[in-house]
Amino acid sequence: MPLQVVNGAQLMCSFGSSPSTLTVLPANRTDVAHQPEATILDHIPMVNVMPFGMCLTPSNPQVAAATTAALGVLTPQPCIPVTTTPWTPGVPIVTIANQPALDNISTCSCMWGGLIAILQPGQQTKNIP
Repeated sequence: MPLQVVNGAQLMCSFGSSPSTLTVLPANRTDVAHQPEATILDHIPMVNVMPFGMCLTPSNPQVAAATTAALGVLTPQPCIPVTTTPWTPGVPIVTIANQPALDNISTCSCMWGGLIAILQPGQQTKNIP
């Protein structure tokens, strides 16, 4: 059974060089393990989803420009997540602040092609249907 995701969950992008952390703001949220529970709308770059070290995909314009300048040698650049859509699928039958809850099997997409997954949900005690 999936686990409820909370503030401090560890994330990883398929094109990132290192893990990141999910930040869940405490407004109108219930707590699990003394941390605010996440919803599918906790996907805002640099607010909820922090950078993943260096970005490794040529579809990122910064990486493409640096790679071109290096005569075709892939040149990673600092990650700046561009997550424009909510996490999917989430758990529509469990709502938090009138939004579907986020479970540890949901994913989020970066505009540059990366798939963001939840490595560690931030707590290990609350399962979610």
